[in-house]
Amino acid sequence: MAKRLMKFLGMSFLVVLFYVPGNAAAGGLFGPPQSLSREKGGLNTTVGFDYHEDKFESDGTCVFRQNRVYSQVAYGGARHLWEVYGRIGIADLEIEDGFRSRINTTTSSPNDFEENETPFGALGAKVFFPLGGAFGIGAFLQGSFFFGDFGDEVRGHWNGAPYKAELNVRDLWEITSGISVSATVPRGIILYAGPFIHYSEARVTSSRHISGIPLLEEDATVKNKTEIGGYGGISVPLGRGFHLNAEGRYSERFSVGVAVTYTYQNRGL
Repeated sequence: MAKRLMKFLGMSFLVVLFYVPGNAAAGGLFGPPQSLSREKGGLNTTVGFDYHEDKFESDGTCVFRQNRVYSQVAYGGARHLWEVYGRIGIADLEIEDGFRSRINTTTSSPNDFEENETPFGALGAKVFFPLGGAFGIGAFLQGSFFFGDFGDEVRGHWNGAPYKAELNVRDLWEITSGISVSATVPRGIILYAGPFIHYSEARVTSSRHISGIPLLEEDATVKNKTEIGGYGGISVPLGRGFHLNAEGRYSERFSVGVAVTYTYQNRGL
């Protein structure tokens, strides 16, 4: 059993390190390692909110900030040993100082890039291994893709002449895999924590190339700067099939989210 567990966890990390597909990503909470479906297996649904920050780099660095709202449908196996899920949601995007100039001959207004309400989807799977008693260990693989482009406009002066340019962030995607250890304490509360690895990238294009503003100087692919992080959370039963999940993550920047899950007692909706 232990050898099979270590083989599975190792393979999940190799998948992320050596096979990063072009249309995958992680939008929302990772959640506890065990499924929140009933003991015999079945459906659960979730609504969640996630505040996400990540540092990206190409020619220089910039901070992506997003508010993500989503709904999820999941199916869990018997004894909470596995789960597959899909999500759909909307997200905004702010790039801190995305338009700020680094030379005196170029000015810009505004300094931050901002765009609202772009849809995204996510798929994920998790597996859980009870360790006896209240403890267990699990692994997950989760990916998401943003279906629309993010765009914002900036104006200013370049070498004394006025300019207007539009910046677009296209094909933003992420993929994440992680391991966590969980403990179930009195009242059915689940505490969990562990490490994860994460990869994200996007294509940045500009309607006009402006010297002094890194994101406008040339079309480029930006990638997240740090690929390793840690996360932890708590899942609290609320009664009548509802669970409240709160989670924090850190990798260069801090992200946090909250979700409410409903467990269906019947096999169908």
